[in-house]
Amino acid sequence: MEPHIHTVQYYETDKMGITHHSNYIRWMEEARVSFLTQIGWGFDKMEEMGLASPVLTVSSHFLHSTTFADTVSIEAYIKECSGLKLFIGYIMKNAKTGQTVCTGETSHCFFNREGRPVRLQKDYPELFEVLDKDRIQHEEAAKK
Repeated sequence: MEPHIHTVQYYETDKMGITHHSNYIRWMEEARVSFLTQIGWGFDKMEEMGLASPVLTVSSHFLHSTTFADTVSIEAYIKECSGLKLFIGYIMKNAKTGQTVCTGETSHCFFNREGRPVRLQKDYPELFEVLDKDRIQHEEAAKK
């Protein structure tokens, strides 16, 4: 997958001249949307199918600051997909220096149009297969 690229906007910085921490969470959502689109399961497709995927949890670990006009490369990858819950990991790097600035994780569940939970393996096996394939590929790459 291609990383999502975000350029830090001036309004995303605070009085200290660094990016406010709340923006990294928004960037994770941008990267998730980009990731799902790249694997062929963009939000437009999921919504047409009546599938929703709300955020359950968000965590982040800030390592280095970013500032106005920095370009941040955000890799999103599947950490775990149980079929009921999905865990996505994020690695954010300063695109110019390659320095990791933040890592994070979000968790999600899946609902149908009626607001009932769905099991991906049973109800959307093609999506489950694509997500699990990415998880396996990322695990194998991490071992190298």
